[in-house]
Amino acid sequence: MRGEWMKRLDAERPVLIAGPTASGKSAMALEVASRLGGVIVNADALQVFENWRVLTARPTRDEEAVAPHSLYGHVGRAASYSVGHWLRDLAPLLDGPARPIVVGGTGLYFTALTEGLADIPPTPPEIRAAADARIAAEGAAALLAELDAATAARIDRQNPMRVQRAWEVLRTTGRGLAAWQDETPPPLLPLAAAQPLLLDADRDWLGDRIDRRFDAMIANGALDEAERNLERGWDPALPSSKAIGAAELMDFLQGNRSLKDAVADGKTATRQFAKRQRTWFRSRMRAWMPIALP
Repeated sequence: MRGEWMKRLDAERPVLIAGPTASGKSAMALEVASRLGGVIVNADALQVFENWRVLTARPTRDEEAVAPHSLYGHVGRAASYSVGHWLRDLAPLLDGPARPIVVGGTGLYFTALTEGLADIPPTPPEIRAAADARIAAEGAAALLAELDAATAARIDRQNPMRVQRAWEVLRTTGRGLAAWQDETPPPLLPLAAAQPLLLDADRDWLGDRIDRRFDAMIANGALDEAERNLERGWDPALPSSKAIGAAELMDFLQGNRSLKDAVADGKTATRQFAKRQRTWFRSRMRAWMPIALP
């Protein structure tokens, strides 16, 4: 299958490439852009932030020189950035002169793009602050217990950010997230109008790649990057601070754990994140063309 997928692509319709972290999505996008042309567009909720290039595995400057890239590192470290923001930033690129090659690991971005996104009112700062405080003090389970049954059954319960978002919607609007989603407008890009590819990675193979990539991140400056973030004022509640491995590296820099433990825990956190991604993809993206890895 790995050698056949390129032959199935045409040079006109947008290409969507989804898959778990460290599975080789960026390399695949570069291959498509090199052979068929197009602009590579980020669909990763953490690679949008300007303050993490190494730790979020954003394309390197050399890779960015091979083909045009968009929506990488364009959001300030202290800013909030939602799937709605991403859709608004993406919309002009769908009608631009270059065919978009949308690549990333945030399943919610892809489903919002191809299935539509409910027009939910923004969360007031005081409700966001209350949610942040409760997550820190009680954990996501406390918020999950207060959700309506339909929403609790639909969201990714293992993802604290998704649980918090659902709780904020309920508190802000008085309606569950599921009810809003059931009134979703038409999508920007229906799946039938695109060429969707889903990387399906073997767990052990992916785990080895995750470990080696995290070691490479440390060797390529992830600690320096974390130190710059610490100097600018580290706030674990910021969306940009959710970069996988950031909390562990900050603990090391603040003297709370050894570098060896920080790296080991960062690898574990990345593996857990990849597991959540694979679960999402398999349940929500069954119509996509699977690309078996390795």
